[in-house]
Amino acid sequence: MNKVIIPQSYRPVLNSYDLQRAIALTKDIFQQKFTENLQLKRVSAPLFVKATSGLNDDLSGKERAVSFDVPAIGDDAHVVHSLAKWKRLALQKYGFSLHEGLYTDMNAIRRDEELDNLHSIYVDQWDWERIISKEDRTEQYLKETVRSIVNVICDASETLKKEFPQITVTLKREVSFITTQELEDLYPDETPEQREHLYLKEHKTAFIMKIGDKLRSGKPHGNRAPDYDDWQLNGDILFWDDVLDIAIELSSMGIRVDPETLDKQLTKANCENRRSLPFHKLLLENKLPLTIGGGIGQSRLCMLLIGCAHVGEVQTSLWDEDTLRICAENNIPLL
Repeated sequence: MNKVIIPQSYRPVLNSYDLQRAIALTKDIFQQKFTENLQLKRVSAPLFVKATSGLNDDLSGKERAVSFDVPAIGDDAHVVHSLAKWKRLALQKYGFSLHEGLYTDMNAIRRDEELDNLHSIYVDQWDWERIISKEDRTEQYLKETVRSIVNVICDASETLKKEFPQITVTLKREVSFITTQELEDLYPDETPEQREHLYLKEHKTAFIMKIGDKLRSGKPHGNRAPDYDDWQLNGDILFWDDVLDIAIELSSMGIRVDPETLDKQLTKANCENRRSLPFHKLLLENKLPLTIGGGIGQSRLCMLLIGCAHVGEVQTSLWDEDTLRICAENNIPLL
C-alpha cells in the first residue's frame, strides 16, 4: 500500500469550482512574476525525445523512461523525465543572449514513482534555463537567484489569499541556506529525508545545497545525474507545509556543468559511456552556453499555496485502490 498522510480533521478550504479558479490564478500569477524577474521567454517543448539523443534526464539512473518505437524515423522515443539538458541546447538554437532565458510547461510520466501525498506518476512543472557568464558561476549568484524565486512564490501566495480569504497558508520569505554536509553533521543518525524534515520544521524555508556528490559518510544526500547540475552549485528549494506537517520540495535547480565539471562528474558517476552522446560531446567541446536552470512543480505549488493535503486534489492522475479509499474516507477529494 502506498503511503498517505491524513491530516487530523482535514477539510478542503475551497469548493470544487473555487479550487479550479484558485489553481488557474496561482499558475497565472506565478508565471507572470517569475518570467519578469528572471527575464524568461516562453517556448514550446517536446513531450518525447529520441532514445539515442542523450537529452532525457536520467534522474537517479534507476527510473525507467516510457518508451515506444517510431517506425517512420527508424528509432525509439522516450517520454521525457524532465528537460534539464534539452533547455540548454534550445538556448543556443534559439539564439538567446547573456542573462536571457526560457521557460516552458514540462509534462512527464514517471512510471516508477512511489505514490503518496506529494508524488504522482504525472509530473507537471515549469522548466526554465538562463544563460550566464563564467563569472556568474558562483554560490552568491546561485543564492541571489534562489531568493528571487522564493520571493515570487511568496508574492503569489499573498495575491491568492486576497482573492480567496479562506486560504490561511503562511510562507516564510527568509531563506535559510545549508549544505548537505552541514545537514549530515547536524543529524548524523538520520536519513537525508529526515534531516530535511527536522531542519525545515525549524527554519520553514530553506535551500539545501550541494546535492549529488558523496558526503563524509560515504553516501550522497540524494541522487543527482552527473550531466546537468554542478554538484557544488546546485540544490533544492523547500518549504514547510503546515497542513501535512512535512517539508515540501518545490524546486530542484542549479548552475549547470561546464566542460571541466562534466568531465569530473561523469568519471565519479561511472558514466563514461555518455561522453559519445551528441549533447555531451557538444558540452565537452565547449560548444554550449553556460547556464543556470531548474524545474518548479506546478501541482506542488498549487497544493502548497491553496492548502491541500494531496497532490491529487490539484491534478488528475492514477492512484491505487488503497489511496482512493483512504482519501475518500478522510475528506480528501482526488480529481
